[in-house]
Amino acid sequence: MISRVLIANRGEIALRIIRACRELGVETVAVYSDADQAAPHVLAADHAVRLGPAPPAESYLNIPALLDAARVSGADAVHPGYGFLSERARFARAVEEAGLIFVGPPADAIERMGSKIGARAIMQEAGVPVVPGEAPEDQSDASLAAAAERIGFPVLIKPSAGGGGIGMKVVRETAGLGDALQAARREALAAFGDGTIYVERLVERPRHVEIQVFADAHGHAVHLFERECSVQRRHQKTIEESPCPVLTPALREQMGAAAVAAARAAGYRNAGTVEFLLDGEGADARFYFLEMNTRLQVEHPVTECVVGVDLVHAQILVAGGAPLPWSQADLTQRGHAIECRIYAEDPAQAFLPQAGPLLLYREPQGPGIRVDSGVVEGGEVSVYYDPMLAKLIVWGETRERARARAIAALQEYPVLGIRTNIPFLLAILRHERFAEATIDTGFLDVNGADIAREAAEGGLPDAAFAAVSMHGTLGTMGTVGTPGTSGTVSPLDPFTTLTGWRG
Repeated sequence: MISRVLIANRGEIALRIIRACRELGVETVAVYSDADQAAPHVLAADHAVRLGPAPPAESYLNIPALLDAARVSGADAVHPGYGFLSERARFARAVEEAGLIFVGPPADAIERMGSKIGARAIMQEAGVPVVPGEAPEDQSDASLAAAAERIGFPVLIKPSAGGGGIGMKVVRETAGLGDALQAARREALAAFGDGTIYVERLVERPRHVEIQVFADAHGHAVHLFERECSVQRRHQKTIEESPCPVLTPALREQMGAAAVAAARAAGYRNAGTVEFLLDGEGADARFYFLEMNTRLQVEHPVTECVVGVDLVHAQILVAGGAPLPWSQADLTQRGHAIECRIYAEDPAQAFLPQAGPLLLYREPQGPGIRVDSGVVEGGEVSVYYDPMLAKLIVWGETRERARARAIAALQEYPVLGIRTNIPFLLAILRHERFAEATIDTGFLDVNGADIAREAAEGGLPDAAFAAVSMHGTLGTMGTVGTPGTSGTVSPLDPFTTLTGWRG
């Protein structure tokens, strides 16, 4: 049984884990950089240990410092959250070698699935469908070009390591292949320290559908159904939902079984996600293994809302040696959930990340509304870390009710001091293709600029003016809660200050 968990992360996911641990009676240890010494996750934990200066390499990515923090705080387990070191096999192995419990999969499983070439081979052996492609041992341009010709154009050049679309290149004819191979290899080497690449057939306009899986040390493995993640910008997810609007019961069952087979083949334990490309709909649909995320996903709350489970509770219990708290027969879907990622960024300026004080920050409330956040009013958004402020998760009895609830909640989400992507999210939710559930992974690549422009030109809802009057004369505020000091925020410029309300 785990008694004290060190959370090797910050922000929203650290707070999410702290809440789950508190409900289980497990003590928590927060870690922090100099930029985060007064951050919400630090104040919420039972104990806190400084890691080092603000840059991630000197704090949240510093494995020796994290292990020292676990030792001095008396932690017996480490939860990596997501991002940072969560999918680094060497971190999981270092935690295990230090005599601590890693709340996640075994290091060997992370390693197996961290190589896309290796993962493809494991999936093929397990009978999980993969996109037609080749991963030649001979990594010369000539060998890879020959593989591309055999597969047939258009093809996708992909790095074996890493993710997030870095180093991926679409090639539609032989003439562009040489330059694409060199660019993919160069970018992969720079980003991941591994220039190994492979070739797949390009699946045009697929959906991105992932299956949540969970396995324990007692031989049990289940899936918790799917999440639709096709609304993504440059391979980064923006809005996720569950169930997928186009899955038939038969296809859902097939994909769930394939995901469980993938987890078993990888020797997996704890929570993970198997990602698939879905090509087509109905009886003609085909799905292909994309990759496995060996951690808790950012979008895990939509599964929790629809299936009625707490995945972080289960992570901690299973890591402590308990069997899975549910069998496959126990798990069902009810209603529809949508998650919107709230970022400190300006869609009108090519999604430029924002930093600065949160002069006003109010989260929406009401039935079917959940906000997982890592910030508070009066806090500072740092330049050093990912600009995600929070996740808005809504549940409804139907997809349309969930969509309407998400729109209403975003309209009741004022943020002052920095620009956010809330107007952009509203414009997506109102878009005809989202309403009709005809989105594919290329939707924002094609329509994103127009949607951002539409959001920037939108009006300011009456609720925004209500927020201004409710919170006083903003022109005399330095930070929220310190009236009478000199400030730079003017109530006459709501489009600059009330950025969460445009659209």
